[in-house]
Amino acid sequence: MSAMKYAMVFPGQGSQSVGMMNGFADHAAIQTTFAEASDAISTDLWALVTSGPAEELNQTINTQPAMLAAGVAIWRIWQEAGSPQPEVVAGHSLGEYTALVAAGAISFTDAVRLVRLRAGLMQSAVPEGVGAMAAILGMDDEDVVAVCRDAAEGLVLEAVNFNATGQVVIAGNRLAVERGMLLAKERGAKRAVLLPVSVPSHCSLMQPAAEELAVALASVDIRTPVIRVLHNCDVLSHDSADDIRQALASQLHKPVRWVETVRAMADLGVSHAAECGPGKVLAGLAKRIDDRIATSALVDLASLDGFRAHLHQNVTA
Repeated sequence: MSAMKYAMVFPGQGSQSVGMMNGFADHAAIQTTFAEASDAISTDLWALVTSGPAEELNQTINTQPAMLAAGVAIWRIWQEAGSPQPEVVAGHSLGEYTALVAAGAISFTDAVRLVRLRAGLMQSAVPEGVGAMAAILGMDDEDVVAVCRDAAEGLVLEAVNFNATGQVVIAGNRLAVERGMLLAKERGAKRAVLLPVSVPSHCSLMQPAAEELAVALASVDIRTPVIRVLHNCDVLSHDSADDIRQALASQLHKPVRWVETVRAMADLGVSHAAECGPGKVLAGLAKRIDDRIATSALVDLASLDGFRAHLHQNVTA
């Protein structure tokens, strides 16, 4: 007997909201996980996710550790229930750290401190107001790349998140991003939407932050993952600590290749992907990217139990 192959995916920044853990609040694993994370960075993350204020939760230095804690807490509940292990894990941007914790490559405490540091480095690399990000909808990837090239005019403008077919995020200097939005619409994009973020993630403006992060990563204990982890920057899995460090540093200034990641999962025989963390963004994207993969979002205890039951029902001889 062999179980159905499934993937676990972990969301990143943008899926946070006050009350996002309400479906799990009474579970002991949630409380202990948030307490560990809060102790690691001397910030009451549980108060932020349960009571807000939203403006404080949405600050990058709080969002990143809060989303990491949320994903790890739900993963721990999943494990405690004796659930089968996924074939592969991956995370979108920040979620890659959650995936590495789930795979046993990085300790939770180290990861919490790392993502708090990462957030601070990202914010300090580009002064507020200098950078921007925008979603370009209804345009082919190569056309978005061409828009970035033509609208840059000496500034930084790059396609940075390949999230789904017809959904690409661009980032760089604010003026160039605004030019890119106009040019994309002129060339047939359905929509161009400025994103409410203060940091132009995954573009070359993040190179200084990546270099500083690499220094910090050098002193972090990283072990061989016990589950295959697909990384954002190269859509590969790595066993060596140095390769994982390199992938995490590169991720800050290179695109998130999410479309390729989901397709790679399907190529590994994965037939179902579960989003482990607040929100349903990645489950929605996977559905659009590859129809070989069915999706679920583990947003509360009921959905978690339902997905586990689904796995048990689909054991094949």
